[in-house]
Amino acid sequence: MLFDFQTHTFLSDGVLSPIELLRRCHVSGYTAMAITDHASPANVQSLVESLARDCREAEAAWGMVTLAGVEITHVPPAAIDRVARMASEAGAEFIAVHGETIAEPVAAGTNRAALESDYVHALVHPGLLSPELGHVARENGKYIELSARRGHSLTNGHVANVCREAGAKLLVNSDAHEPGDLLTEALARRVARGAGLDADETETVLVDNPLELLARLGRTITEGAGA
Repeated sequence: MLFDFQTHTFLSDGVLSPIELLRRCHVSGYTAMAITDHASPANVQSLVESLARDCREAEAAWGMVTLAGVEITHVPPAAIDRVARMASEAGAEFIAVHGETIAEPVAAGTNRAALESDYVHALVHPGLLSPELGHVARENGKYIELSARRGHSLTNGHVANVCREAGAKLLVNSDAHEPGDLLTEALARRVARGAGLDADETETVLVDNPLELLARLGRTITEGAGA
C-alpha cells in the first residue's frame, strides 16, 4: 500500500493539472492520496470545489481513494482556525497546515494554531517541533508529517524523536510539486528509516496510520485501489 497526503497541482505551485496528477498517482501504484494545494482566505472555497470535481472523476474511473484537500499556507496564526473552518465548510476532506519548516519564514505560533484547531487533520513539515506541541498533537489526535521534500526534510529526525516520545502519530508525505517528486514504496520507506524509525515503527507510519486516518475520514480502501 502507498499513501500520500500532501501533493500540489497548478492550482497553486505544482506543474500538473489535478486530473493529471491523479492519473500519475494511480499509475504509480498509489492506494490513497490527497491533493493539498496552498490555501488562504482568498482561494480556499474555489480551490476545494475545483479539486473535488477532479477527485470524484478519478475515483470513479480508477478506484484510488482521492481526497480534495488544502494546505493552509503562511496564513497568520490567529486566522488558521477560521480558514480551516472555511475549508471544511467548502467540503475539504483533508486539511493540512504548512508548519514552521526551517526552510521558509513561517510565522511563529503556526504549529500551535494548527494543532489546536478542531478542523485541521495534519501539521506538515513542522520544523523544530517542540516536545510540548508533540503532546498537544497526541492529545488532539493530529498527524505530523515526515517530509520527502528537500529542505523540509532536514528536521525529520528531530520530528520523529519528538513524536515518538509524545506518542503522536506520523505520516510520510511527498509534498510533490512535479511528477518526479511522487513517492514510491521504496522512497517512503527510506524517508521513514532515514528519520530514525525502526522496522516496526516504519510499518506503522506507512500503513497503519494512513488507514486509521482514512477510517476517521469515513473513507475505505476499495478493491483494486493502487493496482
